[in-house]
Amino acid sequence: MPDLIAQGSARQERWRKELPDPASGQEIYLGRVKADWAVPWDRSISSRHLRLTPMPEGRLQVRIVEHATNPVYFRGESAGDFVMVPGEHFVIGATVFTLANRPGASLPERQGEVTEHAYDLQELQRRRFQDAGSRIEMLGHLPDLILGSGSDEELLVRVTSVLLRATPSASAVAIVSHQEDPTLAGGEISGGIQILHYDSRSLVKETPTISARLVHHATRTRESVLYLWSGVGAAQVAYTASDDVDWAFCVPLRSEACSGWALYVTGLLAKDSQHDIEKSVINAPNDLEDDVKFAELVGTTIANLRQTLRLERRQSEMRHFFAPVVMDALAGKSTDEVLAPRETELSVMFCDLRGFTRRSEQESEGLLNLLGSVSDALGTMTKHILETGGVIGDFHGDSAMGFWGWPLEQSDTAIRAIRAASSIRKQNLTQSKDGFRCGIGLASGRAVAGRIGTVDQVKVTAFGPVVNLASRLEGLTKAFGVEVIMDDATAMGLVEHQDELEFRVRRLAKVRPSGIESPLLIYELVSNDALLSAHITSEQFDLYEVGLDAFLAGDWKLANDSLSSLSELDQPSQMLCTYMQRYGIKPPAMWDGVMDLPKY
Repeated sequence: MPDLIAQGSARQERWRKELPDPASGQEIYLGRVKADWAVPWDRSISSRHLRLTPMPEGRLQVRIVEHATNPVYFRGESAGDFVMVPGEHFVIGATVFTLANRPGASLPERQGEVTEHAYDLQELQRRRFQDAGSRIEMLGHLPDLILGSGSDEELLVRVTSVLLRATPSASAVAIVSHQEDPTLAGGEISGGIQILHYDSRSLVKETPTISARLVHHATRTRESVLYLWSGVGAAQVAYTASDDVDWAFCVPLRSEACSGWALYVTGLLAKDSQHDIEKSVINAPNDLEDDVKFAELVGTTIANLRQTLRLERRQSEMRHFFAPVVMDALAGKSTDEVLAPRETELSVMFCDLRGFTRRSEQESEGLLNLLGSVSDALGTMTKHILETGGVIGDFHGDSAMGFWGWPLEQSDTAIRAIRAASSIRKQNLTQSKDGFRCGIGLASGRAVAGRIGTVDQVKVTAFGPVVNLASRLEGLTKAFGVEVIMDDATAMGLVEHQDELEFRVRRLAKVRPSGIESPLLIYELVSNDALLSAHITSEQFDLYEVGLDAFLAGDWKLANDSLSSLSELDQPSQMLCTYMQRYGIKPPAMWDGVMDLPKY
């Protein structure tokens, strides 16, 4: 496809951009600011001035947009709708727009027609610029130009423009891509040269083709190479494409971020006399060394910045898969080192949505809408787990598992887990519009965390008895009618910070959950906020403690007297009363205070 070249009154006011394929149906708006292709230097051009429509055979239809304030001159006359072909131009204000064919890649030149010179990278690096001030100034602006590029296309436009301005002897600059064909033998040349962007000082002359042999040689050897097509045994011989090119050098970009990319620069030698030509050919490798060194530095800057941007994009994408605390741990370290499974102290949370099964049955015809509601609720869970420095370990349909204490050690894992649970509970009660409630189980202890799985599939998660316990405690929230249940290890973490936190705990019972051999005391997380309290007064709270002590000690009459008055207000009291009634308010033989509970 041809290119459209914009050239303002100043030398730096210029760009060259490739038109899209007509088959794509894509149109381009050209204007000063609010356009696909901007011409910011010319105030005669409206925010949106023209609509460009690519046509077959390299033609371009140009239509002036309504409300554009200044005329467009084509073939010497004002025109609002016209078709142009390569070689023609139009003018708006002080800017000339030229349609020019984009060059292709030539077949390999015959070896007898070219003089070749390869530059040693270390020698180039040691060489001092003859005009160091201007070169360094341009290099100083390059990072801002590259980082300010909104797309790869804009990056290529800016880089070719810098190279063309910084290389006085250059007539054209291209950024090309060459990918090796593994099916070809080592000496063969694959013709897969793609011209990513091209710019030339000439606006009207046919542009020269790119030497496929030169690009192939430079990218394969990973060194800068110069080809000379003048003075090879005669005053002048056939050049790579036309008599507008005497030399070309190619600088490969040595980075995965720019794999196969190279900078390609062409130009002319002095031709006033036969003596001048021969002298220029002899001196050309040394005379062009500054230009090659500058192109090397430009190429290195592009490669490094694109690699940085590539890593930033990769990290941004990884944030959808890894918690911020994991990303922080990965900074400056290898993935294998950080994600390797290891045993550590964790606090684990299981958080489950209440009412999901019933809702899924009721809304079987609108499961996508239900999925949206579930995703919002799960989003609330994950948000507060991540905000407290936790890691999302897994999703199980309508539930999520998170943990604290890995990959970075955290001495306050229990407090972090409790804060997350309280925030989830509060937001669920105050903002949920879907009727979902949460059940949350918290447990603390040793576990293995890290990258766990098989050779086929892995994930970052945790496993061990404490993980199973957190899952069982979440299930017990249904039986006791509360929203957050924790084990003794987690509750003790809260007790140590009782004075500085807005939470308190109450013992619920001593239980042996299904699948757990050792009995344990379980606790409810209670917030001091009236909205989130257990809806009982401090006196009633204390009365529950009296009743629970009696229940554990086997004095079930006292326990029942204390708890029955609370049972209508408090579901844990109701749970214990129901359990005692099952045995006729008499503890079973060998009572040890432990309630054996099924899996919920």
